[in-house]
Amino acid sequence: MEQKIQLLQGNSQWVEARLCDMAPCHLSDFNNIWQAMLETLRAGDTFWDWARKKRLALSDDRYEAYAIEQDELKQGLLWLETRQHRSQWTIGQPLVYVEALASAPWNRRLINSNPWLRGVGTILLQFARKRSLDLGYQGRLGLHALPDSEAFYESRNMLNFGYDAEREMVYFEYGVLNPRHFGENDDAI
Repeated sequence: MEQKIQLLQGNSQWVEARLCDMAPCHLSDFNNIWQAMLETLRAGDTFWDWARKKRLALSDDRYEAYAIEQDELKQGLLWLETRQHRSQWTIGQPLVYVEALASAPWNRRLINSNPWLRGVGTILLQFARKRSLDLGYQGRLGLHALPDSEAFYESRNMLNFGYDAEREMVYFEYGVLNPRHFGENDDAI
């Protein structure tokens, strides 16, 4: 899978990027470039094992792994689970679950007030919701947010279901989306 997307640079110019299946080069960028930066910043996703996530996506068809790259530099990573999780909003209905979503450190507003590329996390979230539509789940999407990311998901109008003691994180969810409205505010996907 490969899809061209547009991202907004810090200088307010649009640049072309691509959203694609995760590949070994994406893992290399995380391990060799992102991880040291994230560790210095004490980011919650510093020690996520993206190689394991990619292996699971290759060996278990419940999982999918994607990346965004621009000028051959990896800008975002996404890992989804597509069959096991159920909605808390529409009780018992299937949803796509975001197991992990990460934007490159230089694209995070919490780290850099003027990110190099804006919209990486939003596009990954929109893509996950589109996968939910593709799978017949009507746009239902759920995730547990790292503490530093809660405001991001709230600003994307995800419903906050509160703290989940079992996961020790706040649970967020999107409900059913009318497919004819998808795209009105989500032109990137």
